[in-house]
Amino acid sequence: QVQLEESGGGLVQPGGSLRLSCTASGFNFNSYAMGWFRQAPGKGRELVASINWRGSTLYINEPMKGRFTIHRDNTKNTIHLQMNDLKPEDTAVYYCAADRQFLKFRPTNTEDYDYRGQGTQVTVSA
Repeated sequence: QVQLEESGGGLVQPGGSLRLSCTASGFNFNSYAMGWFRQAPGKGRELVASINWRGSTLYINEPMKGRFTIHRDNTKNTIHLQMNDLKPEDTAVYYCAADRQFLKFRPTNTEDYDYRGQGTQVTVSA
């Protein structure tokens, strides 16, 4: 049974930091590109960051560059999203996703990923 379990979300003040984690099971994690996308109320899916199976960053959305970093640990089947200098516009549900095709992790992609988690809420508010 495939599972992607996100954790680390919560309420943080503007300028604060959060570290999201996603632990995978039920598939060959080392063969999959991984990523995070988010969805705010009333808005569509937005790709945040992605990483290939080797651990090289594939993509960081422009507004997040310099603030967010993505990392994976293939020994623990886990990826992390370190988010610094958070802004109110970063408020959204953040989802972890996995796909065999790294090209799916492009901002223009509208297809579903092979697997996705249930999401974790991030709220940035004073």
